[in-house]
This record gives sequence, C-alpha cells and structure tokens, in this order.
Amino acid sequence: MTRSATTEIRLDLGEVVLQGTVRGTGPTVLLLHAGGERRGVWAPVAEVLAGHGLRTVAFDLRGHGDSTGRATTLRALARDVVEMIGREPAPIVLVGASVGGLAAIAALADPAVAARVSGLVLVDVVPDPAPARVRSWLDFRGLGGRYTQLVEDVLGSGSALLATAGALDMPILVVHGGRDSPIGETDLRRLRAANRRVTVARVPAAGHLVARDAPEELARLVWAHIVGAEADAG
Repeated sequence: MTRSATTEIRLDLGEVVLQGTVRGTGPTVLLLHAGGERRGVWAPVAEVLAGHGLRTVAFDLRGHGDSTGRATTLRALARDVVEMIGREPAPIVLVGASVGGLAAIAALADPAVAARVSGLVLVDVVPDPAPARVRSWLDFRGLGGRYTQLVEDVLGSGSALLATAGALDMPILVVHGGRDSPIGETDLRRLRAANRRVTVARVPAAGHLVARDAPEELARLVWAHIVGAEADAG
C-alpha cells in the first residue's frame, strides 16, 4: 500500500515555535500527544485516517520533540491548542491523549474555539481524575518528578476542566486503555454524569498510550466517532 504524503509545518507563536506534520487531505483532525511523547506517535493512526479521506495535523507540544519552550502549565498548552485550532479550517475534530486531551478541554472553554470543533476524542484521560491515583501511577513508573509542575497544575485544574467538559455541546468519545491506566471506572462515571454526550470505548489490549499499543484500533474508533458526529449534525 502506498503511504500518504506528509508535509512538515512550523507554527511560530513568538514565545514558542511548534513543529508539526500534516498528512492526507480532507476534513481536519488535530492530534495532540501525551506528555513525554512526540508527534511521531500518531503516524500509524494518521495513515489509517488518511485512507478514510481525512487530513491530520500533529504537532510536538511545547517542550516536547522538535518544539521549543517548556511544558509547565496547562494554560500554556491550552493557548497553543487555541492557536492550532484557529489556523485550521473548521469544523475540526480534536483527538487528545493524556495531557493533550486535557489541553484540548481547556482550550474549548472559549465558546468561539468550541464553535470550530465538531467532536472530541479523549484517549485514556478524563478531566478530573482522582489525584492520588494519578500520582501513584506516575510514581510507580518513575515519572513523578519529570513533569511535577505540570502534573500539579493539571490536578489543581480538575474541577474547572470537568465543568468545561460538562458544558460542551459536541459528541465526546473516551477511549479507555484496558490495562495500565491512571483512570478508573469512577472517573469515567463522573464524566458521563456531567455530559450525556460522552461515550466510552475500551481497548482491552492497550495501556495508557493507546496510540502506541493499538494504533489501528484507535484509528477505527476515531473514524467511527467522526462518522457518528456527522450523522448527528445532519
């Protein structure tokens, strides 16, 4: 099978410069990676979506990969996501893994930004997870000290993020890794109670980093979510 062509792009925001990759043509899907990852993790997912006639855009978040700056607050990451969304043709589907998903939610607190987005996919993340569970998960994997400032900022933003997610008028899919996940059933139930448009899909063979563990299944779920959102809008 012939692989789809890619284009490298650069987003200069003054404070930081973000490096990204565009693949395919069609409606835009913005892919936001997890903390400690980089945009290349989305390549297998983007390839499948390109085959469905979608255009994917994946940036290295600030402080990651080829992008500059430091990732110390969720607000800074969210500002970057707002800029990404503003430069793409609407409507856009947002797919965010872990902190990328939380940055997406924070960006959508602005109604003008949310109006440009037709659907949201949260990859093994919810807006207000149990802090003790998250800290324990990170510490067990030796990650607790790597992004301490960002982690504590995120955990302190939980109630605001949940309120934002609860008010979003768009279909929201949570893709939950079946193993090695920092979120639990109680977290998922709280989100579904906050917003009736939330659905949950489970990938039993995947851990927290679903894009690495099960990229084809994740791409299938994203595609199905997009088709469902289009039908809902129609």
